[in-house]
Amino acid sequence: MSAAAVQVVRLGEVLAQSDRAIASSELPEVNLAGVYSFARGLFKRGPMRPAETSYKTYNRLVRDDFVISQPKAWEGALARVTDEFEGWFLSPVFPTFTADPRRLLPAYLEWFCKRRTVWQDLQILSKGMGARRETVSPEQFLSLEIPLPPLDEQRRIVARIEELAAKVEEARGLRSASVEELTALSNSQANAIFGRENYTTRPLGELCHVITDGTHQTPRYVDEGAIFLSAQNVKPFRFLPQVHRKVSFEDYAVYTMKNKPSLGDILLTRVGAGIGEAAVIDQDIDFAIYVSVALIRPDTCQITPEFLVHWLNSPIGRSHSRSKTLGRGHSQGNLNLNLLRSFPVPVPPIACQNQIVAELDALQAKVEAVKSLQTETAAELDAMLPAILDKAFKGEL
Repeated sequence: MSAAAVQVVRLGEVLAQSDRAIASSELPEVNLAGVYSFARGLFKRGPMRPAETSYKTYNRLVRDDFVISQPKAWEGALARVTDEFEGWFLSPVFPTFTADPRRLLPAYLEWFCKRRTVWQDLQILSKGMGARRETVSPEQFLSLEIPLPPLDEQRRIVARIEELAAKVEEARGLRSASVEELTALSNSQANAIFGRENYTTRPLGELCHVITDGTHQTPRYVDEGAIFLSAQNVKPFRFLPQVHRKVSFEDYAVYTMKNKPSLGDILLTRVGAGIGEAAVIDQDIDFAIYVSVALIRPDTCQITPEFLVHWLNSPIGRSHSRSKTLGRGHSQGNLNLNLLRSFPVPVPPIACQNQIVAELDALQAKVEAVKSLQTETAAELDAMLPAILDKAFKGEL
């Protein structure tokens, strides 16, 4: 069907606000839902007691009704009610709407409202001061215009969008699986390399001149000052100083009084989800570190920084570091420095260390190359669905 033959109507002509309100006093306990932003649908909050809240009513959800979040509709908090949310409830700030079944398919409306242009139109219509005060009324939502072909054409468009969206998701899944498989292969290879021979082990404290952490003081951040890094700046093999905060030069001097990080040192995360991740400082810049990061300065006559980082980042190395050096003092635990100093590390001859590093560097380079390619692919996939929706509602799909 040509775009010229498609009628454009206001949503209010084919969609009406539903009267699904039930008095809170009549609801001893309900399952409460919520609406994700960015058109990601409904989510389950769980059971609650309406009578214990300040809302006098709650809206019961019915399959294929449409829901908007008045505070966040302009951010894509719009959703169709699916089967699994039948009978759940939302507070009155989430008005519900019912489509005229003779003119509008709920699934067609759902895809229409996944477009950023719809959210932008709602933001223009919304009232209030500041991004967090903007709200969208039911009247404003119903004032939006929608291209409306006959129901059979709507069904065809929905089917075509779902077909293409499924292919995009399949490609996304294959991309993710390939990265996971390559990472698993790399980890397996690293374990095999470190397990090739029964190397002599030495405590880390005997192999390093320095094993310490950053300042325990709560940092006072400033706009202009010295670079200050934390655990977020360390990923496996990657030292990431580009995104950082700053502290005053006076605090910097205090923070680095005992030990100043320098080129060739190792940073090791002590807390968080990335606990035990290590990277060599490969950029000659001045910075201070927070207590969430350990600073390690290897004695290069005994062990090279690159070998030690490969060991620390290997599955067997991280498993050992977690089991042998994990202490208390943080919600997820932290790497205890005293235990870290006694942590056993394999110490092959330097020539052998260099050979192992060369093998693992080559493998890591392949992994990083694939990840870089996959990042580009991910960006392309992210752009595909918006392009599909744009064509669909221009009558070009």
